[in-house]
Amino acid sequence: MNSVFLDTNAYSQYNLGDKKVKKALEISEVIYFPTIAIGELYAGFLNGTSFEKNRAILMDFVSDPKVEVVEVQIKTSLIYGNIYSELKKGGTPVSSNDVWIAACAIETGSTIITYDKHFLKIPGVKVWKSLQ
Repeated sequence: MNSVFLDTNAYSQYNLGDKKVKKALEISEVIYFPTIAIGELYAGFLNGTSFEKNRAILMDFVSDPKVEVVEVQIKTSLIYGNIYSELKKGGTPVSSNDVWIAACAIETGSTIITYDKHFLKIPGVKVWKSLQ
């Protein structure tokens, strides 16, 4: 199965018309989207000027049958702990939310679509070729 894992910034770029992200989503059978990203987006919407419009677009996106919302599970937490520990030992800081997103992507075995290069530093994450 061809699946991708959508990071917060890739979702934003998709909504701005990014053709590379759009193509990657179109050819995927499953689009995993973490609740962590939804929370980040929602917080941004609350601080913006188009809350209702942005919320409606997001709710429409997550209702697409190809989109599977990913919640944090016990297994995700264990993966998070391993990633966090490895990054700390290596002196490689990455935001906590992005470590959670990486843990979810690893758990689903999917390729993460993102424009954040620090995901390349996270062991075990399959990163979108357009970023590399």
